[in-house]
Amino acid sequence: HVQLVESGGGSVQVGGSLRLSCDASGSSISYYEMGWFRQGLGESREGVAVIDRSGLTKYTHAVKGRFTISRDNDKNTLSLQMNDLKPEDSGIYYCAADPESVRLGLGWTSILYWGRGTQVTV
Repeated sequence: HVQLVESGGGSVQVGGSLRLSCDASGSSISYYEMGWFRQGLGESREGVAVIDRSGLTKYTHAVKGRFTISRDNDKNTLSLQMNDLKPEDSGIYYCAADPESVRLGLGWTSILYWGRGTQVTV
């Protein structure tokens, strides 16, 4: 099992930047596909960015060109660099991991491991 803890959230002005981190323990993240998801107030959870074990990345259209997901298997850390933030980016951001698949779509409900989330307010 892997435990995930997010950090780096906070309040930022429109156009600002934040860098989220997800520290993993209990297992190496090299075994997992990983991703970032977010949930706005009163909204359903949505995929933001995902990265597979080889480092291939995918982004939801709303964040393409502004967000960058990366993984450091040696440090056992997943990151999300967020630039040019907009009010609609606000929400709780969750780190997720699964040994089989982490995708942007509705299949997020089957993802095995989640962090508790970190709040981002723009």
